[in-house]
Amino acid sequence: MTEAEPIGRDRAMDAGFVSEEAIYALILVAGIIVTAGGHGESSWAAFWIVVGTVVVFFVAHIYAGTLAHLNVGPHERMELGTAFRASVRRSSGLVVGAAIPASILLLGATRVIDDENAMWFALWAEVVALAALGYLAFAKRRASVPVRILGAVTTALFGLAMIGLKVVIH
Repeated sequence: MTEAEPIGRDRAMDAGFVSEEAIYALILVAGIIVTAGGHGESSWAAFWIVVGTVVVFFVAHIYAGTLAHLNVGPHERMELGTAFRASVRRSSGLVVGAAIPASILLLGATRVIDDENAMWFALWAEVVALAALGYLAFAKRRASVPVRILGAVTTALFGLAMIGLKVVIH
């Protein structure tokens, strides 16, 4: 394998897993869960709010990214189809980031796990996913293990902040 060929974690990054969009989606979904839980919503209602919100953000992100690459701002100018495909690829992190907590909410909605626990499990899963994203981002840069761990902790703090909000709201 040459240095230019993607390795496993590079493929994960190319697929939208390790991206600003995935981190943003996890924090966005955590906010939705906190808000929904604060209003006494079920995991079923939270699931549909998450799905609807992520779909709107995904489509808006694709639209904005396509426009930005056509001739707006400092981005490289592209043809419409190329700009659209690049934007879909980049925006996929929004869907990837939302998939884990949405799946857990769905488990609560279908009574596989307790409804209230589903909200908490989803939030804690987001903390773990954020930590993994932070770690992998620094691993991609070939940072030392202590720096990777610091990146994981720092990224996970966003999820912990959302859990703190849930505790305060409840």
